[in-house]
Amino acid sequence: MTDRLSIALAQINPTVGDLTANAGLIRAARAEAAARGADLVICPAGSLSGAPLLDLAALPAFLDAVEETVRALADVTADGGPALLVGAPWREGKGRHNAALLLDGGKIAAVRFQAVTDAGEIGAPEEDRFDSGPMPGPVNVRGVRIGLLIGGDLATGDVAETLAESGAELLVAMLAGPFAPGRADERVQAAVARVVECGLPLVAVNLVGGQDERVFDGGSFALAPGGRLVAQAPLFAQHLLLTRWERGPDDSWDSSEAETIAPAEGTEALYTALMLGLHDAVTKSGAPGVVVGLTGGLDSALVAALAADALGPERVLAVRAPLPAGEAGASAGSFTDSLADSLADAAEIVELLGCRLDNVALTPVLKAADSLLAPAFAGRDSAAAADRLHARLRAATLAALAERMGAVLLSTADRTDRLLGLAAEETGCGYAVLSDVPKTAVLELTRWRNANQPAGSRGPAGRVVPERVLARRLKAETPAGLPPVDALDDLLAGLLDGGLSPADLAGRGHAAETVEMVWRLVVQAEAGRRRAPPGPRISRRTVARLRRFPIAGGFNDLM
Repeated sequence: MTDRLSIALAQINPTVGDLTANAGLIRAARAEAAARGADLVICPAGSLSGAPLLDLAALPAFLDAVEETVRALADVTADGGPALLVGAPWREGKGRHNAALLLDGGKIAAVRFQAVTDAGEIGAPEEDRFDSGPMPGPVNVRGVRIGLLIGGDLATGDVAETLAESGAELLVAMLAGPFAPGRADERVQAAVARVVECGLPLVAVNLVGGQDERVFDGGSFALAPGGRLVAQAPLFAQHLLLTRWERGPDDSWDSSEAETIAPAEGTEALYTALMLGLHDAVTKSGAPGVVVGLTGGLDSALVAALAADALGPERVLAVRAPLPAGEAGASAGSFTDSLADSLADAAEIVELLGCRLDNVALTPVLKAADSLLAPAFAGRDSAAAADRLHARLRAATLAALAERMGAVLLSTADRTDRLLGLAAEETGCGYAVLSDVPKTAVLELTRWRNANQPAGSRGPAGRVVPERVLARRLKAETPAGLPPVDALDDLLAGLLDGGLSPADLAGRGHAAETVEMVWRLVVQAEAGRRRAPPGPRISRRTVARLRRFPIAGGFNDLM
């Protein structure tokens, strides 16, 4: 009977569908763990396949490739080194499951399936619709009975209780939990509840990295009996966390204090999540860098700073392509900037960040377009249509520059503008890093970044956004009829995320006519939101996931 067990938690950043590269990450983690004396290496849920898989999980050719790669990984364990626990989609009969596979001694020693598939996002993204598996029994690893909690199995007590009753000595949670404010602490608290309920220690390993609209935040950890935290990996970074366990006189397992890294919180966590999502959106697509259309406004300044931090200034091309002052998109994110101030601020932002700046003169193109359409616009009030055309021409120009370079064009629209249809045209953009960030949070993030340099930053230390850009945002006026920014974001959050009624919103100080106007703007902007590029989900509830409205619907009155 084994009295000691060294367990390595391999917090890795896989790419969805890239089985060869992901298997390479797992082999590298196993080699490092072997050098440090580990008996078992545990990888997150979906570590071999990446997550979220969406409809890739239903593709037979992909599942065939997964099985072939798993068997090749199993062959590696014939060398007598550490056993492997890896996460991957797995078929059994007609079912497709989120599985944990124990690889040891050159073979697939055991397979277990996620039993609870509707427990929210504590351990797995909701988009992956796997079939539920049966209540599992423990697996035997080097003489130790280990109970596996996969994805959402951690969120409820049923699976852990079944494992404890079946003789498990230690619980292992294999997670793919996405970031949202406070969710890392919720995972720990859910694990503490399982430990207290079952009387068993628990180790949890979580996926890390950005993938499409998800940012997985890592933060793997280990809990001794009683729920004592004995080890914790950082958020938002790949890491190998080694824990050592010993069997006590009463046959229970305990661990001494190991490496513990305090997690990022609040605005720091939010900024780092955006940075990681942007980094992986670019690097996993194979793009050499990004293009940012600088307006001198706060939104575009923050996007440029995030890009420099995520990728390094040398991979960021800032472009000034100003529209005539006052036009739609002329100064996205700072409603009333003057053109001269915007140009000067864009130049200073580039100097602070150390990235490259290109200038594009759009005036000849705009004049040609106006001349071409003048007959069609004659005798009509065409100012708004002309402004939208100019914004689209600017967007097309930026997209052409990005395409010529093979780069990703970044949208600079925030959540508030996107919801209301006030964002500049996003045609051709590949990634919208602020798509789930309300305008009030843009200000908070910029202030934080001016005073701090985030962990893992490739950008410069110190201030990255001129103070006058922040000051101008504070004095900016919203379009006619809309409330100030703080009240506007509160109204949008209550109306769309909180599901509040007009009466509830009135109780929070929002006038009925303002609620009605904002609702109409949100409905009218639906078609534009459906065409908009993806961006990282960093809030608990997002309109992109929970609220979709008919494009040509007839319900416009809330009252």
